[in-house]
Amino acid sequence: MKAMPNRDTLANQVHESLRSAIILGELVPGSLYSVVDLAEKMNVSRTPAREALLKLADAGMVKFERNRGIRILETTIHDLEEIFSLRLLLEVPATYRATQKARPAELRALKKTLETFKTLAEADDRRGDHLQCDAQFHHIILQASGNSRLARFVDTLRDLQMVRGASTSGKTRTLTDIYDDHERIYEQVAARDAVGAARLMRDHIALTGRLLLAQEAGDTAHPERFELPWLDIRGLFEPFSGDEELTQPSGI
Repeated sequence: MKAMPNRDTLANQVHESLRSAIILGELVPGSLYSVVDLAEKMNVSRTPAREALLKLADAGMVKFERNRGIRILETTIHDLEEIFSLRLLLEVPATYRATQKARPAELRALKKTLETFKTLAEADDRRGDHLQCDAQFHHIILQASGNSRLARFVDTLRDLQMVRGASTSGKTRTLTDIYDDHERIYEQVAARDAVGAARLMRDHIALTGRLLLAQEAGDTAHPERFELPWLDIRGLFEPFSGDEELTQPSGI
């Protein structure tokens, strides 16, 4: 007899299924759904369905509306600006740290993901499989930084971005352009050039954010108008030459 999953495991499975359905657009942004109907469709009781939806509400992907149900939230231009500003603030220093700390197994995983990405780029992937490669590439770097909470938080930010179907692929950039960004970042990480990797990650996130904001605003002819407001932190990385040692105050 097959063992039944425990309550926590079942809730996690339901959460992942609902999360994927939202990201893939199977649950339509802006639409209302009943907790009961969603539970029935997934062949589970209301309790794990509700627990999973509460987690998605905490992540900003759905909203409970009293006596109405669950609304799948849409991502607005302002939301995208906040998402990419947060990614800029978090992923740039995480890339710096990951370049210093990455283990050989993590570098191999990063390279393998990049190779898959290259194959998809050369085939001009239209199914969206490259999005998973993109997410995996960033996730490996974030995990390599040694901060799992940060990695999970950025994964949530990416989920919110994907709810809107926001991607520059085939719109303002080619898949090869996007792959090239990731290849350059990998080369700096593999070479243990923490400053170089951090700067390239900063430039990649800033460019992607700017182009997506221009797309959403319907002004792709002038993406320079959509600079991320937090990009002025770029100076934080200028003093680090790679040869300087960071010293601690005495007594610590």
